Amino acid sequence: MQEFLNKKMDLKDLVPLMREQLDEGKTVSFVPKGNSMHPMLKGGEDMLILEKPKGRLHMFDLALYYRAETDSYSVHRVVGFKKDKTYVMLGDNNFQREYGISDEDVVGLVTNYYHKGKMHSVNDFSYKIYREFWYYSRPIRRLWRMCKDRISKRID
Repeated sequence: MQEFLNKKMDLKDLVPLMREQLDEGKTVSFVPKGNSMHPMLKGGEDMLILEKPKGRLHMFDLALYYRAETDSYSVHRVVGFKKDKTYVMLGDNNFQREYGISDEDVVGLVTNYYHKGKMHSVNDFSYKIYREFWYYSRPIRRLWRMCKDRISKRID
């Protein structure tokens, strides 16, 4: 049994089990991969706690969802809504928005997360300040990244 618990599994294989647990009113946890939510989350190290959404997602909610165009799953935040009732999603470390995410694509809503071993709630005041600052500072961060990339290309 311990081997199973320590085995690294593909998220695609876990999602049916996660949905089952969430439908029963339980929470599920997993360690995401990637750097799209950096600096809030460090892929492969930090852990997310999910619950089943109670209705529609709200602005800045952080959700695990299915991306049909890439046949993959992502954890990004809601940054907009379309007239067809789909969500616009964006990772904290990304500048390209994702469109067409429906309620059916959403697996779970992040309620808590562990970063550097410490648990944080998405209801904490400091988290709410972070998410707003990080989202609205995007134009400045994008300009900074472009300048940094140009400088590094000149050095190489």
